[in-house]
Amino acid sequence: MGEFPPLPAAAVATAESACGIPVELTEVSYRRGAAVWKAAGPDGTVAVKAGDGKGAAVTRREAAVLEAIGWPDYLLDSGEGEGTTWLVTRWFRGPSTWQVFAPVRSGQDGRADALAASLDLCRAVAELHASGWVHSDLQPSHGIHTEHGVRLIDCSWSWRHGTEPADGFRGGITHLVAPELAASINLGTRPVTPGTATDVYALAGSLWTCATGRWPLDYVAVGINPVPLTPEELRARIAAGRIPLDTAAPWPALQDLLRPVLLGRADDRPTAAALADALAKVVT
Repeated sequence: MGEFPPLPAAAVATAESACGIPVELTEVSYRRGAAVWKAAGPDGTVAVKAGDGKGAAVTRREAAVLEAIGWPDYLLDSGEGEGTTWLVTRWFRGPSTWQVFAPVRSGQDGRADALAASLDLCRAVAELHASGWVHSDLQPSHGIHTEHGVRLIDCSWSWRHGTEPADGFRGGITHLVAPELAASINLGTRPVTPGTATDVYALAGSLWTCATGRWPLDYVAVGINPVPLTPEELRARIAAGRIPLDTAAPWPALQDLLRPVLLGRADDRPTAAALADALAKVVT
């Protein structure tokens, strides 16, 4: 991950105000110019993100998105200083969807909990869509299952219908980008406009990955090694729509429901709410 940058003094002060003194900082991740810490103190725990360079613009946008969405008790403060942009949010206690599915991937039971988590995740996305927002970067680790429901995190690329999408958006994680979105990105049209249908594709792909431990598309079946490919090269192959789904089948009943979402046309994809309704009928 590289050496973490220093935290701006104002971000530390916000963390201390929320958590009490002393605050213990634990490094979580440092990717694409944005670093995340877990800050814990006697009065609570928060997440702190600081971005520099390109990461500063992304962090600034995430703070603006969280403020615009208006989720209560999510964004505590944000600002700029010492060459970085920073934000402080609540630390949501609970496993990610990926973590809930761990027993399924290891061949243990766990299907009832995983199915319940899938339903909750779909309903959280449906609620976001109903409010006019699109997440744009759904991944297995971007839904946190708390005792108060699912909280969606990493909203840097989220946008609201009727407003201009972020100019720097490139589809989120490449393995989960919908074929039509991959094609649009590679055509060079800016800004790239995601939508609820592309969110549902990433949602279904995330659940598939959570269940199998593998990305949804079977690159090997068509002679593709994705490792040396650039995101643009991999998107070109995804956009062609000729890559079959991975053959791992640890949970056929769940995967049979996700398969048409991942292989069908964008116009035929269900809404997140409809996907939740369908998942409610899956037998564990």
